[in-house]
Amino acid sequence: MFGNYLIGLREGLEASLVVCILVAYLVKTGRREALRPVWLGIAVAVILSMSFGAALEFGSQELTFEAKEALGGSLSILSVGLVTWMVFWMRRTARHLKSELHSKLDAALAMGTGALVATAFLAVGREGLETALFVWTAVRASNDGTADPLIGVVLGLVTAVVLGWLFYRGALRINLAKFFTWTGAMLVVVAAGVLAYGFHDLQEADWLPGLHSLAFDISSTIAPDSWYGTVLKGVFNFQPDPTWLQVWMWALYLVPTLALFLRPGRVSPSTAAPTNREPEPHDTQVAPSAAGSSDRSGGTDAGDDAHGVHDGARRAGEHSVGGQG
Repeated sequence: MFGNYLIGLREGLEASLVVCILVAYLVKTGRREALRPVWLGIAVAVILSMSFGAALEFGSQELTFEAKEALGGSLSILSVGLVTWMVFWMRRTARHLKSELHSKLDAALAMGTGALVATAFLAVGREGLETALFVWTAVRASNDGTADPLIGVVLGLVTAVVLGWLFYRGALRINLAKFFTWTGAMLVVVAAGVLAYGFHDLQEADWLPGLHSLAFDISSTIAPDSWYGTVLKGVFNFQPDPTWLQVWMWALYLVPTLALFLRPGRVSPSTAAPTNREPEPHDTQVAPSAAGSSDRSGGTDAGDDAHGVHDGARRAGEHSVGGQG
């Protein structure tokens, strides 16, 4: 359940932060009339994501065993690719996410209501579709015949919504840079298990050879129906009798991906000075255009002890980015 909870939390929190940025910017700039089309776009994105997940679940039930395994394996590999791209993209570009969303909103405001709906839909819809696909494949990979995997995802999504609301209200401060780094690393571990399970599905569909070529079989030591076997299955998608192909794909994905993701970034002298740094990835605050020049010329030094999101839309204009008066 923990692995699926982590997926729901991480993916849901990214979507929640996007919503917070969109709504807070409109509120703080006095354009509340644009909130309705933005919320409409968000609602359509959520409905589409849920419909996509339902189509995957119920549509696959009508397939033959081989077709179902082939579909599940292919989508598992695709979802791992999307999630891997997402965690690296978030680490590389999250510091500019706020300004990019603000620019898109400004352009949409100039174009009209339809553009606002489309902007909100695209901003949230991408996160939603990625979440639906990865959740479906991860739940399928860790399914133990109970509702625990799905419950874990739902609890993660609910937690993400609550955290997003607390960020917006200014009631919670958290170092989002470290949060996304460590949850991203754990998500890579979960994705490795999903990838291995996907290749096993393709073997069962007879698309790939080696189904009966086992790397090891420790089922007698770690029984799949034991409590510790269930924990390992839920967290790491552990299988006590994997094939050689599963083991190799798990290792070839996990080791280099995790090493690249956790590799310290290089800091150039021009960005090392506190006065020249841009806001860190966790900085999703929104300042009024008259006082928030840090969006255009760089923010205050956030560093590793970053402040996170702590300025709610209720206190519009009271503080500039970074908490300066």
